[in-house]
Amino acid sequence: MTVREDRIRRADGSPGLYGVIDKPDYALVIPLDGDRLTLVEQYRYPLGLRRWEFPQGTAPDLADLDPTELATRELREETGLRAGRITRLGTLDVAAGMSSQRGHVFLATELTQGPAEREPEEQDMRTAWFTRAEFESMIEIGEITDAQSIAAYTHLLLHERGNA
Repeated sequence: MTVREDRIRRADGSPGLYGVIDKPDYALVIPLDGDRLTLVEQYRYPLGLRRWEFPQGTAPDLADLDPTELATRELREETGLRAGRITRLGTLDVAAGMSSQRGHVFLATELTQGPAEREPEEQDMRTAWFTRAEFESMIEIGEITDAQSIAAYTHLLLHERGNA
């Protein structure tokens, strides 16, 4: 991650300063088995809280990794799941007013379980299956607040509506 300040010229010609956070793109994966979704729970240091969310992450050491490969890697690392089929659903801009980071959303199906391959900072991560009704209820009561996960679920709903 880098933080920079760019000197800019506004549309009216006046000078300005724009703060930008550059981070590598990430992949977010929705593991779906019938009516069940897999979520991971981990401690989010900036919030000081544990949060449930879809598996997601970056590969800073491999910033140019193909998004589909990144999604496959994140799914395997965080959950141990392997997908027989992975479908790209869309793109998310995390915080377009201050960050260049973009997210690539994928649906993982035809799942088989294997061992998780978590990174050291993910050692306290938990994984669990939830029904879609439970997932939606968790959003309603504030148990799931991760904006990327909520937006990705919208991508899933639109994808399913298009395939109906």
